[in-house]
Amino acid sequence: MRARLAYSLCALAVASAPLAMAQSGSLTVPKTIEAGSAFSIQSSGTGKAVLYIVGPEQVLRRDVQLGDATFFPAGSLYNAGHYMAVLSGGSSEPSQFDVVPASQPANLSFLARPSRLPVGLHGSITGAVYVFDTYRNLIVAPTQVSFELQNPSSPKQQRLITTRDGAAWTAMDSSAQQGTDRFMASAGGVSSERVISQVPGDPCGLKMSMKQSGPRVELQTDPVRDCSGNAVPDGTIITFTETYNGDESTVDVPLKRGIAKVEMPFHSGATINIASGIALGNQIHLER
Repeated sequence: MRARLAYSLCALAVASAPLAMAQSGSLTVPKTIEAGSAFSIQSSGTGKAVLYIVGPEQVLRRDVQLGDATFFPAGSLYNAGHYMAVLSGGSSEPSQFDVVPASQPANLSFLARPSRLPVGLHGSITGAVYVFDTYRNLIVAPTQVSFELQNPSSPKQQRLITTRDGAAWTAMDSSAQQGTDRFMASAGGVSSERVISQVPGDPCGLKMSMKQSGPRVELQTDPVRDCSGNAVPDGTIITFTETYNGDESTVDVPLKRGIAKVEMPFHSGATINIASGIALGNQIHLER
């Protein structure tokens, strides 16, 4: 479709141009040109003609002297794709060539997910990079991309990935300690950075203590932490359950300053359990 459109543009451009006084004009063009690079096109024959170059979103027109080289300065062609060069009034077929992306990366499109997650999860942070040149052409040639995930309290994680069709992807582990991580991707001296917030995981190793106070029992947790030792945030729900003679009484208490407190009736022979989500803690059996 693009080639047919380009040929149509060539025909329109040639038809609208004045006829050239040319004899047996033909063109010698490079097979490929790097986007933004200077280049030249050699013509043969004698007389004057008009040279058209047509490609993706670009049309160039030059008055040329047949038999001479026509020079194009850097930046003349910058959109990667398939191009055609044709002389108006000439008898030769259009010459075809390709403009390829510049080899030097100039911009990275870096996608990192998620922006916030619990600590200690394997392969839970993903990063994807698309590599572009200075003209926003996707560089499809294999390019090495370095991914780094840094946490002040954990060893740096690093991956070296070679792009495929302009893209590179990797997965990292969330670290053991809560905090703000720097997730960086770099290629060819160009880098892009994202921030990943790592929060404590689920409560782990729940433990409560008891103190009897007349007909009631006072229960209090130890400071609640996740399995990596990070303090679980206030507001996390801790569930106390008392079982007695087949009956069950449950109280949900949010953490406040890292601990949860509650009072429950004292029943000799009752059992009290503690839990948070799927995390279970110790049991206490009430005896006089």
